[in-house]
Amino acid sequence: MRKISLMIAALTFVAGSAAAAGKGNALHNRYKWKDEQGNVHFDDVLPEEAMKLGYDVVNSDGLIIKHVERAKTAEEMKAADAEAARKAAAKRVADEQAKADQQTLAAYPTEHDLVDAQKSQIAMLDQNIHATELSLQSQEKSLTEVLSHAADLDRNGKPVPPALQKQIDALRKNIGQQKDYITAKEQEKIDAGKKFESELERYRRLRDAAQAH
Repeated sequence: MRKISLMIAALTFVAGSAAAAGKGNALHNRYKWKDEQGNVHFDDVLPEEAMKLGYDVVNSDGLIIKHVERAKTAEEMKAADAEAARKAAAKRVADEQAKADQQTLAAYPTEHDLVDAQKSQIAMLDQNIHATELSLQSQEKSLTEVLSHAADLDRNGKPVPPALQKQIDALRKNIGQQKDYITAKEQEKIDAGKKFESELERYRRLRDAAQAH
């Protein structure tokens, strides 16, 4: 029984000594900082100047155990937030591009598959242009006929009926819209061709990278 008591006392002494040692080390931690003139200071109490300029926590051996940056100005915080937002946006774009690349490789196992899909889109644009051109020809023919009729009335000294004038105006409007549509589709076809060239080049790079792995 006495041996057990002695062991407990010894353990208690060791634990107490370790705690005291730890407490003593903590008390020896100091703050180190430089003022605006570059002079180094040490203090046991953290002053406001150190918090403003940044400081180090050093132990009793003078070794730095923690560094705290200086407080940022409102302008610096705003710039940091803007930079963080920029990086986040760039990461989202990169992630979306990586996802799109994976989908492209999955959708088009071979280059031939991608080219066929591109040709189909161009063919659809050609069909839209051709159909509109046929409609335009019909509209222009109708406009020629009603304008001829209006001219005959004018030569005979008769006024052009409101209904006929309304038809002429509608035909002219439709013709203008169809011409604009054809122009837009032709430009879309040109843009698509450039886009497809870029897509094909990227596809080849992705395919080569995938095969390399």
